[in-house]
Amino acid sequence: MTLPHQAQPVPPFQAVLFDLDGVLVDSEMLANRVWVELLAQHGLVISHAEFLDRSVGLSLRALYQRLESEFGWTRPEGFEALSDAALSASFASVAQVPGALQTLDALTRAGVPFAVASNSRRDRLDLKLQVAGLAGAARHTFDPAQVGGRGKPLPDLYEYAAAQLGADIGRCLVVEDSQTGVQAGVAAGASVWGLLAGEHVHDALGGQLLAAGASRLVHSHAELVAALGLPTAPATSLPSGP
Repeated sequence: MTLPHQAQPVPPFQAVLFDLDGVLVDSEMLANRVWVELLAQHGLVISHAEFLDRSVGLSLRALYQRLESEFGWTRPEGFEALSDAALSASFASVAQVPGALQTLDALTRAGVPFAVASNSRRDRLDLKLQVAGLAGAARHTFDPAQVGGRGKPLPDLYEYAAAQLGADIGRCLVVEDSQTGVQAGVAAGASVWGLLAGEHVHDALGGQLLAAGASRLVHSHAELVAALGLPTAPATSLPSGP
C-alpha cells in the first residue's frame, strides 16, 4: 500500500512521439514501388534499393530536390497529379506495422500521452491511419504545414508536437525509422529510439540510425512496449477522433 506522503515513481518519458511511415503504418515499400515505376515511365530508371535509400523520411519537396541534385531529373508537367493518384490508390491497402495498435493501446491504458509527427501530407497521414485501423491516434497528429513547412530533419515538428501535448521535449521519446527523423528528434532534444519493424528494413539501417544519433534500437512493437515497461493486453481498437 502506498502512503499519501510517499513520492510516486516518475515515468521515464512524459510523452512518446511517433513517426508514421515505417513506424506505425507499413507504407514505405508501397510508396517505393509506385515511385520507381512512375519515375521509370518519366525518364529516371532507379532501383528499388536506390530509391528507398534516398527517400525514406523525406518530405515531398526534399525528395524532388534530391532527385534533381543527384540525377538531374525534374518532374514533368502533370507528374504530381499522376503520383498523387497512384499513391492514394496504393495506400488504400496499407497495413499497420505489426503490433502498432497494441503499442498505442498500452500507452493509452498507462496514461502516457502520444502523438504522430510525420513529413506526410495531412490528407495522406489521415488516410493511412484510417486504412491501417489506427484512427484512434488521430487526436494528436502533426504535419509540416503546422510548423510553416519546416519538416524533418529540422526539429520544429517534434518540438511543436511535444508542446501541444504539454510535455517537455527533453523528456519525450521519439520513435523513428529514418536518419532524417532521428536527426529531427535529436535536434529537438528528445531521446530517440530506432524501430526496425517495417517491410523496408534492411541490414544497414540499424547502423545508420545509430550514426544519426539514435540511442537504442528495437526490432518490434512488442520489444518497444517491453522496453517502455508497459503492461500488455489484447488490443482491438482505440477511441477515434478528438
